[in-house]
Amino acid sequence: MVELAINGSKSDISNLDKIVKDTIFSIENGKEQIFAIAENARIEYLRMKTHLDEVNDQLVELAKEIEKVREDERVAQYELGEIDRNFQQYKEADIKRAYEHASKMQAYLSSLLERESLLKQKKKDYEASLVKLQETARKADNLMSQVGVVMDFIGGNLKNLNLRLESLQQKQQMGIEIIRAQEEERKRVAREIHDGPAQAMANLVLRMEYCEKLMDVAPEQVRAELGQIKEAVKLTLQDVRKIIFDLRPMALDDLGIVPAVKRYLEDYKSKSRIEVDANFFGREARYTPALEIAIFRLIQEGLNNVRKHARAGRVNLTIDVNDKFFTICIRDNGVGFDLEQVMMNNKGNKFGLINMRERVALLGGEMKITTAPKQGTELYFKIPVAGQEVQAVGEN
Repeated sequence: MVELAINGSKSDISNLDKIVKDTIFSIENGKEQIFAIAENARIEYLRMKTHLDEVNDQLVELAKEIEKVREDERVAQYELGEIDRNFQQYKEADIKRAYEHASKMQAYLSSLLERESLLKQKKKDYEASLVKLQETARKADNLMSQVGVVMDFIGGNLKNLNLRLESLQQKQQMGIEIIRAQEEERKRVAREIHDGPAQAMANLVLRMEYCEKLMDVAPEQVRAELGQIKEAVKLTLQDVRKIIFDLRPMALDDLGIVPAVKRYLEDYKSKSRIEVDANFFGREARYTPALEIAIFRLIQEGLNNVRKHARAGRVNLTIDVNDKFFTICIRDNGVGFDLEQVMMNNKGNKFGLINMRERVALLGGEMKITTAPKQGTELYFKIPVAGQEVQAVGEN
């Protein structure tokens, strides 16, 4: 708050004039920014409209393709019906070929319908974005015409306000990144289920139907066919268990953090072809579920970084547990990186380091990163566990 005496000095008036001029400059600068927002909204609207037109064109072409494939699928189903009605007149090879053709047509039609659904959702998102962009431009235009009223706002400390806004923006951005990561994970799981177990089970159904037909005409062949189906079921079950483990390791709930990490390392070594030296020290115990899953995800993210970015041949994992802290060290012999440059880069996900740091901060712990180009990378986590122990491993 500025106080000015009746017979104030020249410097008082000069200071007040500077405040007024600075405020006017800020308002004018704000007007330019509002204008830029409106222009950007209009430009983005045109770009989004182009994408929407492209999606509409794709939907038209896709609808034609779906209609054609549906007709082919109906023909395949008709041929299967003919085989069912005159089963004994067909050779085994012809029967198998007909069933496999029908299965392929069903799978292809299913993939086309799924693509159509995704395009329709994309179209819906674009249309919603267009409405929002129009509203943004309209509000910006209205704000431009009313910006003069802020001339009354000539006092106060705007610096703290800006800092608070930046903090809120960072938290909002973090929330957006978390939501985006969740959606990407859902898409990945959906693709894995669709391309793996879902397709496999559809094929198994057709093969079981084929076995039912064989029971009447060639029962001696059923055993061999069932053996093949059994192996296919085992492979499908392995795929399902892998998906379940990626979502939530069962060993984590049943046995605790250390056994879950050991099982994860077995799968990690086989898939990444990276040698892993794992060392576990201290007394194993069960902790609160939130703490266990948070620690597991830190280890998982750290090792995933090694697999994706480090180009390492070996990684060393050390876990040390005592009554107060859970200490984790992940060290690789990879290419390393310039930490300062990566953290200053506004693009990309910064190898997930921000998310890990936020997670560690929420746990009240500390995180250290030691790296340099061509010198490998070391991640160090120290998480407090005092008061969160549920049960020592081995206790009843």
